[in-house]
Amino acid sequence: MGYRFQLVLDCNDPHTLADWWAETMQWQVEAQDEAFIRSMIEQGHAGEADTLVHRGALVWREGAAIHPVAEEGPDRPRWLFQAVPEAKTVKNRAHIDIRVGADADLAAVRASLVARGAAVLHEGHQGPHSWVTMVDPEGNEFCV
Repeated sequence: MGYRFQLVLDCNDPHTLADWWAETMQWQVEAQDEAFIRSMIEQGHAGEADTLVHRGALVWREGAAIHPVAEEGPDRPRWLFQAVPEAKTVKNRAHIDIRVGADADLAAVRASLVARGAAVLHEGHQGPHSWVTMVDPEGNEFCV
């Protein structure tokens, strides 16, 4: 049996970046339990500074997560976006490859991502395969 994992992305604004990636991946942002958050504050385990209101809901300030729409449970794929104080400064040593399918219009996918805040770094080709290397709104590299 292999291990399960989640992908964790350090970022400046986890909620905005989770929204962006959820739309990009056609996934959903995980709901946070507002009643639990309030109870943690009431019990003194957290303070108001540990939270913020995002899209009308009370959430933990430091993180947000996304997962595929149709998948639930602990074994589902999950990306966690966590706030860190420093900005990204160098190239990622690992990156995400988004597989859009052979029938997808790569130019249209790229244009849609650019319109939503991504930037193109370069295009690559190897044999019959081609890809576009891009960065998300916070500078994290990914390929389509």
